[in-house]
Amino acid sequence: MTTSSAVSTSTPDPDETAVAVIGMALRVPGADDVGQYWENVCGGVESISRFTPDELRAEGVPQELLDDPDYVPAKGVLDGADRFDAGFFGYSPYEARSIDPQQRVFLEACWTAFEDAGYCPDDVAVPVGVFAGARLSQYAFNLYSHTRLHTELDELPLLLGNDKDYLTSRVSWQLGLTGPSVSVATACSTSLVAVVTAVQNLLMFQCDMALAGGVRVGLPLRAGYRYTPDSICSPDGHCRTFAADAAGTVFGDGVGAVLLKRLGDALADGDHVDAVIRGCAVNNDGAAKPSWTGPAMDAQAEVIDLALVSADVDPASIGYLEAHGTGTLLGDPIELAASTRAYGLPPGERTVIGSVKPNIGHLSAAAGVASLVKAVVAVREGVVPPSINLGDPNPALRLAETPFALTTEPGEWRTAPGPRRAGVSSFGMGGTNCHVVIEEAP
Repeated sequence: MTTSSAVSTSTPDPDETAVAVIGMALRVPGADDVGQYWENVCGGVESISRFTPDELRAEGVPQELLDDPDYVPAKGVLDGADRFDAGFFGYSPYEARSIDPQQRVFLEACWTAFEDAGYCPDDVAVPVGVFAGARLSQYAFNLYSHTRLHTELDELPLLLGNDKDYLTSRVSWQLGLTGPSVSVATACSTSLVAVVTAVQNLLMFQCDMALAGGVRVGLPLRAGYRYTPDSICSPDGHCRTFAADAAGTVFGDGVGAVLLKRLGDALADGDHVDAVIRGCAVNNDGAAKPSWTGPAMDAQAEVIDLALVSADVDPASIGYLEAHGTGTLLGDPIELAASTRAYGLPPGERTVIGSVKPNIGHLSAAAGVASLVKAVVAVREGVVPPSINLGDPNPALRLAETPFALTTEPGEWRTAPGPRRAGVSSFGMGGTNCHVVIEEAP
């Protein structure tokens, strides 16, 4: 495989090849907005909730699970996921309760992303696309088991309010957006693939602005999980990405959306630009791995390489890499080996690598956009974010033989002349891999 270190050194026209991030909205465990999220990341805060037996009983967790020694009472909780400003969006409370909380909070996030960019959707005259995904609706199961509500509501409202197919078109209808409206579903890489899809549509002039992101709200809102040996879940509810004692991930709920625009248009319109997406790529593992759900080093390396080529940047200019980093003993070493191969840099370059999953949990369909927002703010603020729950690095990483380093403290982003740049990886179970290269705003 040809590494990206051999890419052209010519400077592309940013008006034609780059996309600006002009608005962001994020709600994750422990944070209701981007600012609080960044404070928690830099402060090394782990926002995973622990539940008492009484709290779990109140949520409907059966006693046999509470008595199971393998039951882990931990989750990244999205505060307010059960609430919705129905009146603001023109819904009655009765209508709102038929809609999956994932659709509700994603609609709110999209509005917030517009606000953050300084726009009101009602006043945007250009086509705006919407690209996003969610996890399987568990709320639908609750509705169908609620006999009275099920008999009072027609089948169609239940379908429209809970099927993932209608996540983006609800936003397009509610906010009056006329660009492509596409629901994306690639498991854990969903929201970053949605961002790439939005970038591609912008550069193909299918729309002039685009919302992209994802959401995960699992039910019950406050509940743990049963640990199974050799699964991807942590036995104690802590995620320890790249650590010697890494044993799996813990899931969390969250929602995020970014508002994108071609860079030339954003600069011409006087928009505030948080960061620039310089390049991106998506691929799939195919059959070159032992199991369908396992990772494949070659494909992960290839997607990073393709994104670096797309960005037309020197890998040595990437100062931070936000990894997928689920904290599994199998996945972490494979990801680091793939990143090392793609970068093609000698040991000692020491690009910092990290992952936000130990802070907020694995947000599945919303994981990629949470990672992207973290990297965007890091590039914008000139701060290299720290890793938590690290301890001793996993010796299987063979860190000294890579161009990467780990850090447990936030640090000033020291870089050679030129813009700060970061990479973001997101790998979906089933093999859909994604990588995005961003740089600081001009």
